[in-house]
Amino acid sequence: MINVSDQHAPRSLIVTLYGAYGRSVPGPVPVAELIRLLAAVGVDAPSVRSSVSRLKRRGLLLPARTLRGAAGYELSAQARQLMEDGDRRIYATEPPGDEGWVLAVFSVPESERQKRHVLRSRLAGLGFGTAAPGVWIAPARLHDETRHTLERLGLGPYVDLFRGEHLGFAATVEAVSRWWDLAAIAKEHETFLDTHGPVLRAWSERSDTPPQEAYRDYLLALDSWRRLPYADPGLPARLLPADWPGVRSARVFHALHERLRAAGEEFVRAGQGPV
Repeated sequence: MINVSDQHAPRSLIVTLYGAYGRSVPGPVPVAELIRLLAAVGVDAPSVRSSVSRLKRRGLLLPARTLRGAAGYELSAQARQLMEDGDRRIYATEPPGDEGWVLAVFSVPESERQKRHVLRSRLAGLGFGTAAPGVWIAPARLHDETRHTLERLGLGPYVDLFRGEHLGFAATVEAVSRWWDLAAIAKEHETFLDTHGPVLRAWSERSDTPPQEAYRDYLLALDSWRRLPYADPGLPARLLPADWPGVRSARVFHALHERLRAAGEEFVRAGQGPV
């Protein structure tokens, strides 16, 4: 049994819930329904309400009324863009190609040095590695998402984006080990495998798929997994150590997705009356 309080923040679980199921719900999700769905993964009502308030302040959730007048929340346009960008990473099934690199080079005036920290943290959060001070690097396929993020935060004027290839002098496989902390990324994959690998094995031995149990295990797996494609930018296999655990953790997540998501949706829809 996964200890939810140790590994899953209520605010993160709410975002995961909207990403997995909330976008397909007609109309805003009633507060009472959010409380029901989060209770199924061990989050109490006060934690749901306080987390929703924080997400509202961040501009990710908007208060709205259902057709029956119940208080609820819907995703903002900004949140939908974030989730659509995230879908391409989180649910990707094809191994990453060797498509070159995108470079982000930024310069922030001393009078606005606070924005340097924001830029560094956002680029790191997108999966960029550090090639040199003020020069960040990532696989080229992350260009569009990077542009969306920097534009949304008003940071575009401080950054130049380039696409290109690495020409040396060090071998690229050696350079990559400087640009990213591969040992730390591997450890995150191993943690996912230690937690959710046994869950997959347990489901593999079952013929039934009760909706509430499927929902719980799927939401927790997705909440853990969705961070990994950001910590791990998806480097080509030739640049990674042998037996890279990201291959195994992706296999476990996608197997859980196939096994549990649809049954979990039955549990979500069971609480939907007329809106």
